Amino acid sequence: MTAASTSPHRIVFLDRDSLIATVRPPAFAHSWEEHAHTRGSEQTVSRLQGATIAITNKVPLRAAELAQLPKLQMIAVAATGTDIVDLAACRERGIVVANIRDYARATVPEHTLALMLALRRQLLAYRADVEAGLWQASDRFCLFGHPIRDLAGSRLGLLGYGALGKSVAQLGRAFGMQVQVHNRSPVEDDGVTQVTFDELLATSDVLSLHLPLTDKTRNIIGAQELACMQPTSLLINTARGGLVDEAALAEALKNGVIAGAGFDVLSKEPPLPDNPLLNLRLPNFILTPHTAWASGEAMQKLADILIGNVEAFERGAPTNVVA
Repeated sequence: MTAASTSPHRIVFLDRDSLIATVRPPAFAHSWEEHAHTRGSEQTVSRLQGATIAITNKVPLRAAELAQLPKLQMIAVAATGTDIVDLAACRERGIVVANIRDYARATVPEHTLALMLALRRQLLAYRADVEAGLWQASDRFCLFGHPIRDLAGSRLGLLGYGALGKSVAQLGRAFGMQVQVHNRSPVEDDGVTQVTFDELLATSDVLSLHLPLTDKTRNIIGAQELACMQPTSLLINTARGGLVDEAALAEALKNGVIAGAGFDVLSKEPPLPDNPLLNLRLPNFILTPHTAWASGEAMQKLADILIGNVEAFERGAPTNVVA
């Protein structure tokens, strides 16, 4: 069966609970099956038997699974990142893969700035002081103890300058930050300076990551890179956990190599109990559970784009194609 066939498509959503939004039915003949979540390769293959379109947010589809799914024609990824899908195997089998783009231009940058603000203004440390009764016992009206720094006048470094990086740059400039970028392609935006990777590490007061996870970007920030950063600098990661060597970061935070870090992602999600960042109890480290993307507005936009991708494929003119 091809995308232009009159036979109804069988669509299977493998992890529906990952998307808190209204998912409208595609506007063509189809059968629909959804599962709250799907665990393991065997369950994935079983549920996708006979499916022509698979929808997945974080359920992996590797070559081994794809080899057992001869009817599969399309994988609609309910996210921007496609590292869960074996794109090379999809190309070999003629399976179209489409992702979601430009749905998180507000939610992820806002979360990124929230992490910066919380760390620069020591919100966790001061909240802990209040809970411990230190303010109540103070002999003056306010409580000092943790140095507060403004974002205004500081240097924001962006590693990667796609749609989200650009939105973070706009917010940074609105806060009075000087924006510098390391990016593969030329950057000509007003108010943005393009620098080398080494310069970005050495001179950024806040370094924010906005890269996809690939073989080339995995652990792009490790012990050596952290050592090149200023001891007063922050590292923010709302992109992918695998971009940073987590053990190296934990040591850097414990030893004062950098001033703090704010993360929304880890290399394995849900995290394993022995992840070095999971149990790091430091006031200069904030970890949120991969929620930067998850505002109500963003998730609804994602759901609308998702079904739009499926409908475009059925019409024979697929959009947002990555393979």
